[in-house]
Amino acid sequence: MLRKTISVTVAALVLQAAGGAASAAPDAVYFNANVWTGDARQPKAEAIAIDDGSIVALGSTAEVRKLADPKTRVVDLQGAFVVPGFIDNHVHFINGGMALAQVDLRDAATRAEFTKRIAQAAAKTPKGQWVKDGNWDHELWGGELPTRDWIDKDTANTPVFISRLDGHMALANSLVLKLAGIDENTADPEGGTIVRDQNGRPTGVLKDNAMNLVNQAIPPLSDQELADGLERAMEHAVARGVTQVHDMGGIEDWRVIELYRRARASDKLRLRIYSFAPLADWQKAAEYKQRNGSGDAWLRWGGLKGFVDGSLGSTTAWFHQPYDDAPNTTGLTMVDPEQLRTAITAASKAGLHVAVHAIGDRANDWLLDAFEKVEQAGPKQDWRFRIEHAQHLTPAAIKRFGLLGVVPSMQPAHAIDDGRWAEKRIGAERLKGTYAFRSLIDSGAHLTFGSDWPVAPLDPLTGIYAAVTRRTADGANPNGWLPQQKITVAEALRSYTAENAWAGFQEGKVGVLKQGALADFAVLSKDLFAVPATEIINVKVVRTVVGGREMYVAR
Repeated sequence: MLRKTISVTVAALVLQAAGGAASAAPDAVYFNANVWTGDARQPKAEAIAIDDGSIVALGSTAEVRKLADPKTRVVDLQGAFVVPGFIDNHVHFINGGMALAQVDLRDAATRAEFTKRIAQAAAKTPKGQWVKDGNWDHELWGGELPTRDWIDKDTANTPVFISRLDGHMALANSLVLKLAGIDENTADPEGGTIVRDQNGRPTGVLKDNAMNLVNQAIPPLSDQELADGLERAMEHAVARGVTQVHDMGGIEDWRVIELYRRARASDKLRLRIYSFAPLADWQKAAEYKQRNGSGDAWLRWGGLKGFVDGSLGSTTAWFHQPYDDAPNTTGLTMVDPEQLRTAITAASKAGLHVAVHAIGDRANDWLLDAFEKVEQAGPKQDWRFRIEHAQHLTPAAIKRFGLLGVVPSMQPAHAIDDGRWAEKRIGAERLKGTYAFRSLIDSGAHLTFGSDWPVAPLDPLTGIYAAVTRRTADGANPNGWLPQQKITVAEALRSYTAENAWAGFQEGKVGVLKQGALADFAVLSKDLFAVPATEIINVKVVRTVVGGREMYVAR
């Protein structure tokens, strides 16, 4: 059956060429491969022919190789497994590229290791520069929040402002608090918290909008620093089979869009980028789109990212009921809900693509209501509203994703991280709607996957492993955390490819390997369907092709 399907596809191309419509031989042919196309009409192939950045044929090795001439680049993949290029639905791309050059605290498992790494980073930091990022996780050493007193003695002359890995909480040393003008008399900003000790003294930990008090004091990055961050980020991404990212911003958002445009104009992009601006800037975004269009297949804009709440790890995600381990709070809203509702409505009417962060169950219920009201107000339109993260859902909310056509834009690596400690936050009952991959697919929703890099690793294979096994990072759940929400390898692959293409209005163009689609694919060291699910995390990317161009080849 496979050989018959392959023959028909290639024969059609040969007949078309004979009729004069496509007489030139392809630029490249990749053969002797095990290709998972993601296309139900032709699910498997052995070879791919590419011309001018697009796929012109898929089929058997023998038949596709016949299309080549002496000028065609012919690549023997030696039986390797090929999938459509991975699309990451949610990154903070320049943040990630900048973080690659900063202190790494992600696996600092003790207070001593945490403080040692910061001291070492401060000692190497030139005068006037800051130590930033870090991505620490206080749950690794038992849940005690760090304070400025831990690090002040080693960083007295170096500004230190390091983020928790979820990006919703950061630690500042005393020098930074002084530069930002934060002291005992500073009030908590709306949508944020200055953590204080029993005497009212700021500890250095700032949550959500309170971090903006420091962000305003950080010197702006130079154009060269931003460009260097982009280069690092692109190199990091293509080495992991990522051929497109949906960039949710975070640093100098409008400068970054111009950075991307310069890189595109000079043909220096190594992967495709869909750039999102802040939802609060919807008027500027609408005017920008009217003046400049929406970009092209390599670089697009016109998406907007907003926030309802914070995060579970920072106890700022918005829930209907108080936290079990922080009964004095139900979380917070980062923007006044009515102000946010107005922005969602106005941006949607302006023809912009709206995506909003929501983690707690109350935040998700509120946001689904807001999206539904826009849809009900009409006119009927293909909105493709997105909820970024959609982590904790009521049973009713799960059903509404499919009914409303709202995209759950999720990051499976968060599940195997949060699963180590989430129950102490919200209890077993509320966990039933947590990272509900299986239930969301069953609801008919377009489940999409990504990383939230640099919050979690930019690695789709880790994400697929997490979605399929749900084994927590501490090894405590060998059969999976909330295993009823496991999904299959094929479903996880679709969530990283075709479903992400749909969530970005690119269905049929990327996320699938078929004639006429863009030639974006990743070559893997092993067949994901043949290895045990627990071994997926060890599979390597050996080649990444974007638009028919080899952007990464393992050495």
